[in-house]
Amino acid sequence: MALSSKRALPAKETALFKSLLQLYETRQYKKALKVADQILKKAPKHGETTSMKGLVLTNLNRKEEGIQLVKAGITLDIDSHICWHVYGIVHKADRNYEEALKCYLQALKFDKVSRTKKRRVAYLGVHHGFQDNINILRDSAQLQVQLRQYDSLQETRLALLKLRPNVRLGWVGLAVAYHLNNKLPEARTVLQQYLKTVKGVPDYDFEFSELLTYYVTLTEETGDYEDALQLLEGYAKDRSIVDKSAILTIKENISDETRPKALELFQALSEALPKATSPRRLALDVASGRRAFIRSMAEAYLQTGLVRGIPSLFSDVKALYRDTNKQDVIGQLVLDFSSRLGEALASPSTSSAEYDPTTYVWSLYFLAQHHSYVSPTNPETALHFINTALEHTPTLPELYMIKARILKRCGDPIGASQAMEDARELDLQDRFLNTKSAKYLLRDGQIEQANSVLGLFTKKDAPSPGADLEEMQSLLYLLEEGHAYRSVGKLSLALKRYRAVEKTFSDFEDDQYDFHSYCLRRHTLNAYHGLLRFEDTLRSHPAYVESALAAAEIYIRIYDGGAKVIEGATTAVGDSQKKGKKKAKKAEKEKKTQVPAPANEDKEAPPAAPVDDDPDGLKLLNAKKPLEEALKLVRPLEELQLQDIRVWTTSFDLALRRGKYLQAIRALRAIHRVRADDPELHYRVVLLKTSIANIRISDHSRAVLTKALDGLTPPDVPLEELNTSFLQKNPSMAAATFSHCRSLWVIKGQGIVSDVEESMLQLARPEIQLSIALALRALDFLKNVANSTRSEEFRQAMVKRFPLSTVFKLESEKASIRTDLRAKPPPPEEPDHE
Repeated sequence: MALSSKRALPAKETALFKSLLQLYETRQYKKALKVADQILKKAPKHGETTSMKGLVLTNLNRKEEGIQLVKAGITLDIDSHICWHVYGIVHKADRNYEEALKCYLQALKFDKVSRTKKRRVAYLGVHHGFQDNINILRDSAQLQVQLRQYDSLQETRLALLKLRPNVRLGWVGLAVAYHLNNKLPEARTVLQQYLKTVKGVPDYDFEFSELLTYYVTLTEETGDYEDALQLLEGYAKDRSIVDKSAILTIKENISDETRPKALELFQALSEALPKATSPRRLALDVASGRRAFIRSMAEAYLQTGLVRGIPSLFSDVKALYRDTNKQDVIGQLVLDFSSRLGEALASPSTSSAEYDPTTYVWSLYFLAQHHSYVSPTNPETALHFINTALEHTPTLPELYMIKARILKRCGDPIGASQAMEDARELDLQDRFLNTKSAKYLLRDGQIEQANSVLGLFTKKDAPSPGADLEEMQSLLYLLEEGHAYRSVGKLSLALKRYRAVEKTFSDFEDDQYDFHSYCLRRHTLNAYHGLLRFEDTLRSHPAYVESALAAAEIYIRIYDGGAKVIEGATTAVGDSQKKGKKKAKKAEKEKKTQVPAPANEDKEAPPAAPVDDDPDGLKLLNAKKPLEEALKLVRPLEELQLQDIRVWTTSFDLALRRGKYLQAIRALRAIHRVRADDPELHYRVVLLKTSIANIRISDHSRAVLTKALDGLTPPDVPLEELNTSFLQKNPSMAAATFSHCRSLWVIKGQGIVSDVEESMLQLARPEIQLSIALALRALDFLKNVANSTRSEEFRQAMVKRFPLSTVFKLESEKASIRTDLRAKPPPPEEPDHE
């Protein structure tokens, strides 16, 4: 059957079209463009050439023009599988995977039709329609994994295997597809059938070894532990599996060793290898029982670490603090050891050879960390130990770092940043100390100084230290600077940093695409399966959770405050960014004047440098639908069903403002599952019931909402009575008092400001378990929500309640404290020992 007239080309142009495809394959884009233009002069309405020209242009930094031509090509020849495949490639390059998959499916559909008509067309460097179908199927499979469409993936991989049953990749791909779709018996059967056909495998074949390791792991996951262990031992014996660490790991997972047996093994290893520390440390993990037994095991390990001066000793044993018995034993052991050292060193008859003074310093260092971790709200003991250590050795950076952490925990970011800066000044060549100092400066709101410190180690040719760190995907920097901008009211810049964190995680998700083919090809299947599991929970990372919730809070403030919030945030940015804009313009001007180096014009053009069209984040701030933008950030957290109450309170706040009451109730139920008596749950139940009472809905809808609230709140109980009852159940809980006050404000409004004030001031009572973070929220509520005249009285009460904290000081007082701290002499430099 002849080709359709709109697709037929003369013999010369057909040869040119094949040449065009080959040039595209070899990335000779400029030559390919000339060939496409030559064909289109003869056949201006040839859809496939038009699409190919558009694809070439997208690789020559003429993206918009290229996309228009690709669309025009489909319009000219809508039933061409080449046009649809090209359109899919363009979407895939834009990371629009859903649209790319739709295009590939269309290409498969029309390719099937064309093959039915016995049409064979060479495209994209392949000259057989049969091979075309395989290429599209393979690309579709990769997109289906990326989009987690495992049912469709299973069908695609089965089709690929039927087309090429003699190719190893087809069998492996189908087994992985079944595995991802939780069809473990089918996956195991596919691999069993494939392994029966394998012959003549050379010795120490690492790819085949990885495949067998995956097969054993798959057998283990099906629950057939005995068979998995037999397979593992057999493959290990004949050296088919060459990865010894994998053999030991899988055997450990399969075998059922009890805790006492593991402890005996670690103790035996300790005796056999007296210099090894790992067996003694692992023995502490599994040890249990009497304090004397734990003490005997921990004493030698801790003393060895202190004598050696290991700074990370506390971080090493901190995991043991989950057991309060071990926590007490460790604290007492180090305290006794430190006391003996102190007494011995104070005695004039003690020789330095018997008791090293540095061991005493490291024991004080450990005790400061111990007490700061165990009692973060009572820092006096921790400060005593760290100050004693500093008096003894004022030239050790680690001591200043721990002092900074202690001060941070007791609410003194000013003192903490200065202590960390003192540590940095002791070793100006240390990048880690530089980063820590900048981090603490950001937490103190000193953004410009922090960027100056960071600039000491960033690229000198970068537009700014922040631009370099954003390019390097530094989550620490983006998150901390976002918090710093939010604390000083620059919401647009804070949003910009938070959205940069979101973009970084999107890049992480996109980066997995190349591994869908690579890992199957190289047979690193266990690692690949682990990668997919990791990517599935990627957005549960604390950095994403923090940034998403903080950005959502800003969007909610924009929605609630409207133009007033936007105007205030825009004014806060003000002149402070003008200097940065001038520098950026100057750098852009210099780039334009630079003469580009000669390049091979046949190859792909280098990507154009990205231009930031919103340097101050004002476009983000002026989002037309702020709640929708916030929902995009929070929805991935909802899908992960995180046990984080903050996620669900934010989800509730968004649903309530959008009028989605059933979604709001779903969020409340999620909070209830995490903690039924949480004060945030009580406040939001009151908020929801008040909102429902004030809207006009049908009786049926109201009954549905009331029914949905069953189990969250007692029925037919007045809100005022419910609120009072909640406080009576939790009289000494600060969060309950705060929730009661906010609920009271929702129920009665401005008419009860005095009642709210009196309840808030009760937080200053010593028997109330109050944190600094909650006290700051209460102060913000009094000042900005209730507009209370007694907010200053509350602030002064908090200053007395937290005497070491500076966060409740006035700005003038903070400036004075910073001046005094900077006026102090710097720590002495460590003397040279020659």
